[in-house]
Amino acid sequence: MNNNYYAVIMAGGIGSRFWPVSTSEFPKQFHDMLGTGQTLLQKTFQRLRHLVPPDQIKILTNERYLSLCLDQLPAIKEEQVVLEPAMRNTAPCILLSALKVHKENPKALMLVAPSDHWIENEIAFIQNVEQCFQACAKDPILMTLGIKPTFANTGYGYIESEEGEDAAIRKVLQFREKPDYETAREFLAAGNFLWNAGIFIWSVEAIIQAFQEYLPEMYNLFNKGWSTFNTSEEKDFVGQNYALAENISIDYGIMEKSPNVFMKSADFDWNDLGTWGALHDKLNKDQYNNAVVRASNYLKDAQGNIIFTTTNKLVVVDGISDYIIVDKENVLLIYPKEKEQHIKSLLSEIATNFGEKYT
Repeated sequence: MNNNYYAVIMAGGIGSRFWPVSTSEFPKQFHDMLGTGQTLLQKTFQRLRHLVPPDQIKILTNERYLSLCLDQLPAIKEEQVVLEPAMRNTAPCILLSALKVHKENPKALMLVAPSDHWIENEIAFIQNVEQCFQACAKDPILMTLGIKPTFANTGYGYIESEEGEDAAIRKVLQFREKPDYETAREFLAAGNFLWNAGIFIWSVEAIIQAFQEYLPEMYNLFNKGWSTFNTSEEKDFVGQNYALAENISIDYGIMEKSPNVFMKSADFDWNDLGTWGALHDKLNKDQYNNAVVRASNYLKDAQGNIIFTTTNKLVVVDGISDYIIVDKENVLLIYPKEKEQHIKSLLSEIATNFGEKYT
C-alpha cells in the first residue's frame, strides 16, 4: 500500500430527494439505503481502504455530523474528520483538505470521492484509481473519472474529451451542464462525452497550484491558517474564516478553468443514487419490477414500485404501480415515481406547513 496515497470522502450533503429517510439531522450517506447491512459512508470507506491506508482517509462533513462519522467508522480518529462550520459547496472544503494533507505529506496524491455513490465492480474501481494516481505522480495534471453513458440521461453533467486515438486517459475539452433530452442524445451519438461522476484525482501540489491561479482569494484566505493546520489551533482558525470563503463548486472554480484536466474512462458500473428512482434501478426486483428494502411484503396487481421501510414491517400493496412507498418512524410517503424530482420542493412545503420536525 502506497503511503503517498490519500483519500477525501465528501459526506456533508443532505440528500433531500431521499426524504423522508434522508433528513438534515440524519442524511442518506449515514443510512443503509441498499439493505446491505452497511451505510453508504461505510461502503465507501471500505472500498477506499483497499488502496489507501485507513489513517490517510479523511471525511469531509458538516460539523453537526461528527458523531455520526465516528460512530459509523470506528477505524478513524477524530482528527481525520474535516469539519465544515458553514455550507460553502465543494471548492473550500477540498482546498482545506488539500492544505492539511500537503502539510502532512507534500508528495501526497489525493482522491476526492462522494460518500453516497453506488459502485458495483470495486476491483475495477481500485484499478482505475491506481492508474490515475500513477498519471498524477508523473505530471501536474488534474484528473476525473468519466462514466460511459448507457442512455441519454438529462440528470447528469457530461465531460467532453478529445477524440482520436482510443487512449485510456484523454484530455478534457470542456464540462457540460445537465442537457435537455435532444442534446443528451447528441452527446451519446458523438461518443466522446461521458457522465461526470464527481470523482477527482490529483497531487496535492497540483490542486493547490490550481487554487493559487484560479481562486487566489480563497487560497490566500485559507493559507493564512497554514501554521494552525493539523494542530489544536486549527478549529478556531477554520471557525473564524471558513464562512468567508466563496460559495463555489470545484467544477466551476477549478476544473472548468484549468487547461490541464484529463479524464479516465471508468471500467465499472456507477450510479450517484441521487433519487428513489435511481435506487430502484440498482436494487434486486421481483418479476413485476418491484424493489423492496427491508420490508416483508404482500403485493397484488403492483408493478414498478420501490418499497422502503426502516424496520422489517409487513407492507401490503394492491393496485398501485410506479410509486415510491417509504415508511420511516413518523412519516409515510406514497408518491409517484414520475414526480420524484419534486421531492426537494415538497420538503420545503412540509417544513412550511408542519415545521422542521419532519424534515
